[in-house]
Amino acid sequence: MISNFHKGKFSPSLFDITQDIIGTLPLKLISQWQESNQSSTDAKNLLAPYKVKGYSVSSDSVGLTRLTQQLGLLEILALINQPKEIIYGCGIALGGEGVGIWAADNTQMFFPESVKAEILLSALLSIQQEIQQNSRVQVGLGAHFGEFYYLNGGLYGIEADTIEEITENQTEGGEIVISQGFYERLSLNHNFTIAQRDHNQTAIGYIFRVLDGQTLSPMPPANPKYPIPYSEAFYSDLIKYKYELHNQDFAQYLTNKYLQNKVVVLVERDSQEIENQEVTLFTNLLMSAKLKEVSRELITKNQGEEIKVIGTLGIYTFDLGSSALNFAQALRQELARENIAVRIGIDFGQVLISDLPVGGKDIAGMPVNLASKMAQDKGEFGQIYLSTKMKELVDVSGFREINYSISGVEIQAYEG
Repeated sequence: MISNFHKGKFSPSLFDITQDIIGTLPLKLISQWQESNQSSTDAKNLLAPYKVKGYSVSSDSVGLTRLTQQLGLLEILALINQPKEIIYGCGIALGGEGVGIWAADNTQMFFPESVKAEILLSALLSIQQEIQQNSRVQVGLGAHFGEFYYLNGGLYGIEADTIEEITENQTEGGEIVISQGFYERLSLNHNFTIAQRDHNQTAIGYIFRVLDGQTLSPMPPANPKYPIPYSEAFYSDLIKYKYELHNQDFAQYLTNKYLQNKVVVLVERDSQEIENQEVTLFTNLLMSAKLKEVSRELITKNQGEEIKVIGTLGIYTFDLGSSALNFAQALRQELARENIAVRIGIDFGQVLISDLPVGGKDIAGMPVNLASKMAQDKGEFGQIYLSTKMKELVDVSGFREINYSISGVEIQAYEG
């Protein structure tokens, strides 16, 4: 377990990084925590200015793994764009705001506590109705009313993490789930059909399924100005491509202009749970800071590029498979010395790497998705997972072949 990370444990240059990017590590706050006595009182005092109360609403696409095996990257990005526009258009009409960068197929919005629970729930039903009627990609929605910490444009804390995890891993296409906190905000005579999902309590209480109820009328229009994970230039071309999905010449033009072949290394670190949630938050932020620091030193040696370090994840790209594997093995070893366990997925293929309008970078593509599936969905901490494509680039003789199924898709990988 990591405790009492003092400033001497980090390179001073780490805290000199300019980070105005939405959703990045709050390094200044981490530095203040290091200089404190690191007590629960210190944690609460430092976080007090960032505490907010309201609703966190997350979405996650369903069946995307199978879809990526049938369609090209550009077509996938065009298809997942539509649900994002619908969610954002309806959300801002109710006074919500987009949280972080809406990378890949996930979204998150925050609504102030002044928003009525009944109106928000009607909006979620309307969103699902609109997506089901007009989009090939379906999503699950999860919503919680509670207290969060709003840092660098991202929502932090156990309540934010729990509803995100439930939405991502436990919802189906077209489904809406709400937390006990949200449910208790509804009036006793509400007109929604709601059923408790099961008898298991989570960190945010019981979870409920919303089965039916009144929708908004009229439905607010979709809005393409959501927090895009692309450059302005690519996004403009993506909007054009959305209306020309069968134009092969335009698709090839965009492929040549924007897509690259890269080896992708996705690293997930483990998390620490401490009785005090504020100290837990800082402990995990320190672990992410250590991941960022160690990876910065190793990425240069192995001629790679850091795409982002956010939450429990770090994503990196390389031109050579050998460099990627050397980086992953060295990173695992260095972090183990700090009692930080990681699980790592590595794949090779076509990706889109974008310079974000707010600064920083993001990435999309099947290699990111597969690296995540290998490491996060089935992987064990302490292990590295290579895809079958990596077998063509590196020696896998020291790895064990494994086979399993995720979301109805058969996956072969090498564990070592």
